[in-house]
Amino acid sequence: MAKKPASSPPARPAKACPVLPDTVLGDDVALVAENMERILGSPSYLLAQDDPKLLAKEEMRGVRMLLELGKPELALQADKIHSTVIVFGGTQIVEQTTAERRLSEARRAAESNPGDRMAARAVERAERLVGYSHYYDAAREFAKLVSIDNQCESQRDYVVITGGGPGIMEAANRGAFDVGCKSIGLNIKLPAEQQPNPFITPELCFQFKYFALRKFHFILRAAAVVLFPGGFGTLDEMFETLTLRQTHRMQPLPIILFGRDYWSRVIDFQFLADSGVIADHHLDLFSYAETPADAWQQILDFHARPHRDA
Repeated sequence: MAKKPASSPPARPAKACPVLPDTVLGDDVALVAENMERILGSPSYLLAQDDPKLLAKEEMRGVRMLLELGKPELALQADKIHSTVIVFGGTQIVEQTTAERRLSEARRAAESNPGDRMAARAVERAERLVGYSHYYDAAREFAKLVSIDNQCESQRDYVVITGGGPGIMEAANRGAFDVGCKSIGLNIKLPAEQQPNPFITPELCFQFKYFALRKFHFILRAAAVVLFPGGFGTLDEMFETLTLRQTHRMQPLPIILFGRDYWSRVIDFQFLADSGVIADHHLDLFSYAETPADAWQQILDFHARPHRDA
C-alpha cells in the first residue's frame, strides 16, 4: 500500500525585529526624528505628478502618452490656433550659402584623397544639394505668404507647423518669423540629439517621445499639407496623409507636392494606378506646385469650394 505523502511542515512565524529587553524605540527622540526625515525624503511620499522616476517606468507609458496628447493641445488652444498648414521636407536641403560651403568642404576632402570613391560620391551629393537649395528659399517664401494675413487676436488660421528641425522645416519656421508671425515646431527625441531650429515661436515648440502622438498633432488642425523634396521622413508623412484621405479618416485638405520633377522621379504614381493597386481617382488626392504663390493659391481655392466629406 502506497504511503501517503508527508505533509509540509507548518510555516514558521516571522521573527520579530530584534529589540533589546525593556527598549521602546518609539520613545527614542533622535531615532523618531531620523525616521521622519526618511519619510519626507522617500520617493513614495512624492506626489505622483512630481515623481520623474515613476513617470519614466515602462508601466507608465500610457500616462506619458496622455501627457503628450494634452500638453500641446492646451497650448494651441490658449494661443487660439484654429487651423494649421503643415510643411514637410528634407533636413539636408539648406540655404544656398550653407550648401555651397558644404560642397567646398567635400571638394577639398576629395582633393586630399584622390581615388577615394566615397569622397567623390560626397562631392556629387553636395553638388545636387546646392541645386536643391532653391527649395529652401521657396519654403521660406511660402511660409511668409501663409502667415502674414491669417493671424489675428481672435483666431489664428493657417499657422505654419513643421517638425521643428533643420532644412526645409527651418525655412518654413523662418518665413513666419520673418514677418513677425507665430509658427509651431513639433520636435522629436531621437538617439542622435536634434535641437529645434531657432525660428519657432518659443511657447509653441514641443518635444515628443512618441512619433504617433506627434503625428496626431500634425493632422488634428491641418488645413493643408505641403511636401517639399525630402527623404524617408517626408515620404512617411506623405503616405500617411494620403492613406488617411484615401480612407476618409481625416478632414478634406489639399496635399501639395512641391516640385513635380523631383516627386515624379521618386514615385511613379501613375504606375500604381495603371497596376490597379490604387484607383484612378486616388490620383486626385494630391496636386503639384512649382512656386510658393501657386501652392498658396491652391490652398485658398480648395477651401473656397464645398467638400462632400467635410
